[in-house]
Amino acid sequence: AVSRPSYSGGSIPPFGAARAPSQQGPYGGPPQFGGERPGLQTPLFGAQTAPASQPPPFMGVRGANAPAFGPPGWQGQTRPNYGLEGTVRMPGMPGAMPPNALGQGMPSTPTMPYSPHAEAQVSTPSKIDPNQIPRPITETSVVIFETRQAGQAAVPPAASSEFIVKDTGNCSPRLMRCTMNQIPCTGDLLTTSGMPLAIMVQPFALPHPSEEAIQLVDFGEMGPIRCSRCKAYINPFMRFVDQGKIFICNLCGFSNDTPREYLCNLGPDGRRRDADDRPELCRGTVEFIATKEFLVREPMPAVYFFLVDVSMNAIQTGATAAACSAISQSLSDLPEGPRTMVGIATFDSTIHFYSLKRAQQQPLMLIVPDIQDVYTPLQMDLILPVSECRDSLEQLLESIPSMFENNRVADSAFGAAMKAGFLAMKPTGGKLLVFQSVLPSVGTGSLSARETEGRSNISSGDKEAHKLLQPVDKTLKTMALEFAEYQVCVDVFLTTQSYTDVASISVVPSTTGGRVYYYFPFSALSDPAKLFNDLRWNITRPQGLEAVMRVRCSQGLQVQDYSGNFCKRVPTDIDLPAIDSDKTIMVSFKHDDKFQENSECGFQCALLYTTVYGQRRIRVINISLPCTSMLSNLFRCADLEAQFTYVVKQAANGIPSSSLSQVRDQVTSTCINILQSYRQYCASVSSSGQLILPEALKLLPLYTLALTKSIGLRNDGRLDDRSYWVSIVSSVSVSLAVPLVFPRMIALHDLTSRDDEDPLIPNPLTLNSENIQDNGIYLLENGEDGFIHVRNAVNPATLEQIFGFSSLAGAPNLLVLEQFDNVLSRKVNEVVNEIRRQRCSYLRLRLCQKGDPSGDFFRSLLVEDKAPGGLSYVEFLVHVHRQIQSKMT
Repeated sequence: AVSRPSYSGGSIPPFGAARAPSQQGPYGGPPQFGGERPGLQTPLFGAQTAPASQPPPFMGVRGANAPAFGPPGWQGQTRPNYGLEGTVRMPGMPGAMPPNALGQGMPSTPTMPYSPHAEAQVSTPSKIDPNQIPRPITETSVVIFETRQAGQAAVPPAASSEFIVKDTGNCSPRLMRCTMNQIPCTGDLLTTSGMPLAIMVQPFALPHPSEEAIQLVDFGEMGPIRCSRCKAYINPFMRFVDQGKIFICNLCGFSNDTPREYLCNLGPDGRRRDADDRPELCRGTVEFIATKEFLVREPMPAVYFFLVDVSMNAIQTGATAAACSAISQSLSDLPEGPRTMVGIATFDSTIHFYSLKRAQQQPLMLIVPDIQDVYTPLQMDLILPVSECRDSLEQLLESIPSMFENNRVADSAFGAAMKAGFLAMKPTGGKLLVFQSVLPSVGTGSLSARETEGRSNISSGDKEAHKLLQPVDKTLKTMALEFAEYQVCVDVFLTTQSYTDVASISVVPSTTGGRVYYYFPFSALSDPAKLFNDLRWNITRPQGLEAVMRVRCSQGLQVQDYSGNFCKRVPTDIDLPAIDSDKTIMVSFKHDDKFQENSECGFQCALLYTTVYGQRRIRVINISLPCTSMLSNLFRCADLEAQFTYVVKQAANGIPSSSLSQVRDQVTSTCINILQSYRQYCASVSSSGQLILPEALKLLPLYTLALTKSIGLRNDGRLDDRSYWVSIVSSVSVSLAVPLVFPRMIALHDLTSRDDEDPLIPNPLTLNSENIQDNGIYLLENGEDGFIHVRNAVNPATLEQIFGFSSLAGAPNLLVLEQFDNVLSRKVNEVVNEIRRQRCSYLRLRLCQKGDPSGDFFRSLLVEDKAPGGLSYVEFLVHVHRQIQSKMT
């Protein structure tokens, strides 16, 4: 085991400044599937080879040599048995909570249901040591995880830990992770447990660079082998019998004739003799070349159409210039080849298309004034191969800010511009990237300000306030459904300084497989670098186009629901105009029959998609888990992070349709019901004065408390902030769901005391004010933003070393972190860049000072502290225990 990866060998992190030179682009050339390569592995699917002039990641200006993703390979240790045994008994007495601490004799007993934002008069028990209650433990070693050991599914390591997957039959847990690693035999057992049964599917999740590349299998015209009844794809869990002439589907149990071309004798163990030579028979994840039966049309080209807001506000704030610069710098990152096409339009109260023909001396502007019945002029000239129009496009992007510098049109025809862009892309499909700065006010899909009304209604507890978090009407939803039908994915970059109604705008990206990027308040000083890096990552990350996904499972279960950013037209499939490495789909299940004890339940995700190079493929992801009739096994093998991700997504889904207090109460009830089931049916200790937590779920109360205090569920805050939080959660991965609500806090002021051999990121601090020193500087990050809290007694010399100024007077709220010629500055930059690499996101840095609203906001993120209207961690444990006692009496 090693404490952290070594970045020698020319490979550098993908986010943050370069640490070593690299000659390889973000994902190398078109993929080669098969044997392992030393160092960086081949990509999961084809990406372009970056030219030598590609920029380093997350730099404001272009420089040399962009990074490859992640460090080179290293040796890890074989992961020991990961079984989770036993229970956690709260400290205070040997093996138990003191009766007067978590018992019925507690003073100030709450008489109403818990609401973290209502006044709660609960005394903190003096005999509970806050330093002994369950908290996350940081794992710094890297381990090798074999997905199946001795023919049995292995419990995966935590999603937040660093591990190298060896696919031995089950897929990597990065690609598919179940909320429980043993499946209940009956629906009644699942209901009794209180736990959800769902899988989180992240089909293009980034692999560790030392992992084997996903194998590509070509069955020729015959196509991949499938079950005749349920259409499941061949996988390691299908059993061959009768000398290999018959194979039995692991999902539906049907006996299929083996195609003659696929026959092979069986060995003494009953396995095919060629099983270890065929990826589809020995690997949990594999890709098949799609045959003609999977083609409705010729695979679509990679089309990128840019829409840029040039209204007065966008020009004056620098948002237009930042968007044009980001697009121009990202052109070299587009997939190479004749199939890559681009187009561009600008808009204010009208729409301006541009003909980019090479024969023209300069791009020709074509204005569409009708924003109610939109059309596109000269459609064939609006989207051209990038190789034919790159020079013209770069020239246009450079001139757009000056062309509109005196624009006094304040209105924005956002909806009409999207519709026009869609009409241009309708024959091909592709990615529509929209840069928007103000509330859409004219034309199709225009919106009106709702923030003032929404803030007062939510603060006063108005029961109808949640409706302001719903889209205004169905106009944008209807538009999005049409976009999805023609394989157009929309990403919206909101570079704004005011309310833009994210709740309504986000409907379009969430229906078409895209996402919202939110820069509020937009800063022309600090945000252009983030905008560029967000756009560049959007283009270069592993992704598939015009995709269709279906999840199948064993008889005994059925798919109950899908949740994520997609369009659903039929019950069994979801349509994804685009899907990428950052997107996760949640699939929940329910029982429709019983399983036999010790049998296995299989799950298979099949994703049909087109690579950016125009090849149609089917990615098949498999996992098979044991079934049990013992409740204790369910708790022992529960996956905390996957279950909490389920809870977070369910909460986000409920925010637009329920009051915040109802959502918080539901979140808390879910936690209580799970722990009450364990306490009642699995715990061996009978004393009612003990709070007993299952080992695998011991952090569930802490994470639940953090969720109730999160931006999405707290009463204060802006409507757009809450709507953006909901939009992020809809597609968030398991590894990022926890930090989104339970952030990581790091002390920056004492980094110089650490050795170079120590892990880049120090162990995080407990999220309470006891760890905040008056002379300290602290970074608290949630994967989206980094909040830097500077205390009043900080040495001015320390400020000078990190930020380049010795006084906070006049310091900007949004920081650009520069690297100065001193050790502390270098170490702070290394920490921030490593976080950016881990989170696959350019961390936006905000300065929080004690004594102003930004400092108050920072303190609100210390989720273990008692807050106005909210309980402390210890108090919340008291509340959970009382509720469990109440349910059991």
